[in-house]
Amino acid sequence: MTQNNEPELITFGCRLNTYESEVMRDHAKNAGLENAIIVNTCAVTKEAERQARQAIRRAHKKNPDAKIIVTGCSAQINPDVYAGIKGVSNVVGNDAKLEGATWQGLGGAKVLVNDIMSVKETASHLVEGFEGRARAFIQVQNGCDHRCTFCIIPYGRGNSRSVPIGAIVDQVRTLVAQGYHEIVLTGVDVTSYGPDLPGKPTFGQMIRRVLALVPELPRLRLSSLDPVEIDEDLWTLIAEEPRLMPHLHLSAQAGDDMVLKRMKRRHLRQDILDVVNRARDLRPDIAFGADIIAGFPTETDEMFENTRALIEEADLVYAHIFPYSEREGTPAARMPQVDHQVRKERAAILRETAERQHEKYLKKYMNKSFQIIVEKENFGHTENFIPVHFNGHAPVGALVHFQAESLQDNHLYGTISA
Repeated sequence: MTQNNEPELITFGCRLNTYESEVMRDHAKNAGLENAIIVNTCAVTKEAERQARQAIRRAHKKNPDAKIIVTGCSAQINPDVYAGIKGVSNVVGNDAKLEGATWQGLGGAKVLVNDIMSVKETASHLVEGFEGRARAFIQVQNGCDHRCTFCIIPYGRGNSRSVPIGAIVDQVRTLVAQGYHEIVLTGVDVTSYGPDLPGKPTFGQMIRRVLALVPELPRLRLSSLDPVEIDEDLWTLIAEEPRLMPHLHLSAQAGDDMVLKRMKRRHLRQDILDVVNRARDLRPDIAFGADIIAGFPTETDEMFENTRALIEEADLVYAHIFPYSEREGTPAARMPQVDHQVRKERAAILRETAERQHEKYLKKYMNKSFQIIVEKENFGHTENFIPVHFNGHAPVGALVHFQAESLQDNHLYGTISA
């Protein structure tokens, strides 16, 4: 357990879950919840769900007297599965977990899960700080209106809804005042931000307002973007705003047009190339990451090769590679499946390709200097998210200058100065 018998949080999945765990931490503290373990689950893959169930059983075995509260996307979609695990006291839905009243009244029903599709608003939850982290995450949007054939997340998150700009600005100001030098804007589908708000602001317009109204914020970073929904305001910021970090992560998923159509994505292969080429023309030092699925149903060797080649053509240096995982209830689960071993082998090939691109990218920055944010002792990331190790000491969260001197294991090594 954590110090002072405060609730322990076990978080799986995305940056949005990280943010929401901090919201729950505050609510649980305010409710006086003691000797409790909160497990925030993810439903992206079967493996993520298996790990969550394993963590719950391990937590109960280690501390059989603790209240175990399970929440998150997997709990929202399959509440009865978690309610049946030995040691689980409550199962709380994704909407209810963010309400203070839920944590004040946990003595009631064991399962507190509503119809997530009925939720129309995303409340702004003010978080004073993030324990043990150099950067802070802010939720600007939740849910998704799209129905990609492989994805079950809309059934865990509901439809898209946006946080008002004023509430985002207040949150950023609070976190900067707490000493955070880098803020990450998160959501399920952040580039869909705004149509549900008065005036229908775009994602780029919201970012521009935040940067204008909080001039003391040193660094702003974005989470995963849809390649075809980058609006013109955001393009202008990429070109002109040094506080917007030169590191974008694309929800690419594949590099073959037929696979992308069967996924029901809104972009094609060329759209991804157009985005990275335009961004590099505007900001040559920009780095790109991407989410990519290996072994999607019906994927042939030729289709797979198109995806592998995209990593090289687009110079994707931070690739998150996932073997396709069937999600019961999704259209892709009913399509002709690729053999599980083939999926694993293809994922390994994609990772090898991405590692080569990453190493090639790092070599370009040997003997150069950067500003980094210190995340833990002797470790941090540059503006374009290169991982670095350094000699010298600086407090976590500090912004310092880093001089790259060597390259090892896909990390830069060097020294820092104030």
